[in-house]
Amino acid sequence: MARSALLHVMVQAAFKAGKSLTRDFSEVENLQVSRKGPADFVSAADKRAEQIVFEELRKARPTYAFLMEESGEVAGTDGQHRWIIDPLDGTTNFLHSIPLFAVAIALQRGDEIVASVIYNPILDELYTAEKGGGAWLSDRKRLRVAGRRHLADCVAVTGIKTQGTANDTLALRQVAAVNPAVAGLRRSGSISMDMAWLAAGRYDVLWEAGLSPWDVAPGLLMVREAGGFVCDYSGGPGSIWNGEVVAGNETVQAALLKVLKTVK
Repeated sequence: MARSALLHVMVQAAFKAGKSLTRDFSEVENLQVSRKGPADFVSAADKRAEQIVFEELRKARPTYAFLMEESGEVAGTDGQHRWIIDPLDGTTNFLHSIPLFAVAIALQRGDEIVASVIYNPILDELYTAEKGGGAWLSDRKRLRVAGRRHLADCVAVTGIKTQGTANDTLALRQVAAVNPAVAGLRRSGSISMDMAWLAAGRYDVLWEAGLSPWDVAPGLLMVREAGGFVCDYSGGPGSIWNGEVVAGNETVQAALLKVLKTVK
């Protein structure tokens, strides 16, 4: 796969932020034994990575706007393009030296997500997608969602923050309903990695709520360009704004949605 100039800019920003996170990740294990703990250190690592991505993208496309997890919105001048950035998706995993996290970047043009990058620097896995150009792993492997037709054969993945919110308590009830209907259930701690692995056929179906635009935008395009379907809990079109995702191939996504709709 030959990268477009636009995608090349995004990949280079992700690589540069990934190098910074890799250096910081190597220090986290040492910090685990301190009384204070590594939380402040990880927050600094997150902000460092975001600043790197911001500077790289601003240098390459100075008129584009930004929506970032840590720094919020930065206005642009072209009125059409916006970068959506999660510099460290999977912060709790990072905090505990679990190598499942990613730098996630999406480009919004008008109302559409048109390009995305999800990069795990520890596994050195680069997932890219452009609207109409497919989804790819490390520029070599074209991604396709898994083709399983029966929910009972599927591995499902979800996210539960377990902080006592309405979304979290609903998610626990959903887990109780979905678990007996599938072959296995996973909770990885990084929605970007979950959606990338769904696009790669490693997971079959996914659901989660309480998400922010930077959680959803990179993976939304990735899954769709891999032939997958994304909707919200009502069955409406998937959006980066409503915070809900149900995804998979057309058949098992519909089956999962049917199960979720039984949970109140």
